[in-house]
Amino acid sequence: MSLDSTSHRGKTTSLYRHGENYREELSTVLNAPGRFGEIFFGSRFNLEDVRSFKPDTTIAGHTEIKIGGTRIEFIPVQGGETHDALFIYLPDHSVMFVGDFIMPYLGAPFVEEGSLDGLLDAIDIVAQKNPRYLLHGHEPLTRLFASPVMLADLKSQLAWLRDQVLAAIRQGEERASIQQANLIPPGLLTGDPDVHMPYIVMRENVINRIYDQNVGYWQPDLQGIDYLSRADRGSILIDYLGLSERQLVKAIERMIGDGSYELAATTLEWTKGRFTGSKSLDDLRRLTYLKLMEKYQEFNPVQVHHLLGTDRRSSATNGIERADFPVYPRSLSR
Repeated sequence: MSLDSTSHRGKTTSLYRHGENYREELSTVLNAPGRFGEIFFGSRFNLEDVRSFKPDTTIAGHTEIKIGGTRIEFIPVQGGETHDALFIYLPDHSVMFVGDFIMPYLGAPFVEEGSLDGLLDAIDIVAQKNPRYLLHGHEPLTRLFASPVMLADLKSQLAWLRDQVLAAIRQGEERASIQQANLIPPGLLTGDPDVHMPYIVMRENVINRIYDQNVGYWQPDLQGIDYLSRADRGSILIDYLGLSERQLVKAIERMIGDGSYELAATTLEWTKGRFTGSKSLDDLRRLTYLKLMEKYQEFNPVQVHHLLGTDRRSSATNGIERADFPVYPRSLSR
């Protein structure tokens, strides 16, 4: 059964689906930017499997059935990934299948979906049912978000984070400054250590999603007010400040040495095509993306895959394979 994960569509035949909400979710998927398809879903993903999807049965509300003497509860929730999530609970066995309701990305990063409040409400249902076993849509999530007790604790930490982000937005803070604030809830470090990793895994994307959902196209850092392209910004460095290839190489080397990998990557993107055939810049581009992958593989594996996909177009990491990096945090591996 497919529960709520977009990433499973095209792989399985779904028997049950939450009400008619799946139609809206499919529309969201089908209208997503095409460039992310293979990066996010894999080379075998076929969009036509999604386009023709239709469940055998839809579930509009809490539903109980019995199959072969086994009681099964279907519980629709507004999960953290999509709003058509569905829990499947086997009360006699104290097992709950929760799909991807708490995927760390709060929906696919490249479409408008995901709800933190829906996630927090869904956690309440998990805590109320209190199953002994929670089975997620991906095995590492089953280990990371392992118990109702831990999830209930995590809920309070995420609610605190939400309030902090909303307050910062009202004060006109830009997204980067909120991320750089290293927001740690009071009591987190002295509380249950099982919550530490889940909170850190969730934090960046919770901030990103809340910011995206609460700020318009005119942002505090003036993004959206102008229409400057990356090439336009690159012209500041090359045409107006007069940086030579050698000076650009030296600056990027210094950024990498300082650990400012995002800044180095942005500078390389701005100046792409200005020094065509430069081996020094090609080597620095490859090194920069390697450093970014090393940085994010612990907490944001999909970002690693996106970097690899981006590089597939730019040849920044030629020769690096996805298998060189774990799909989920090493600290969670067996």
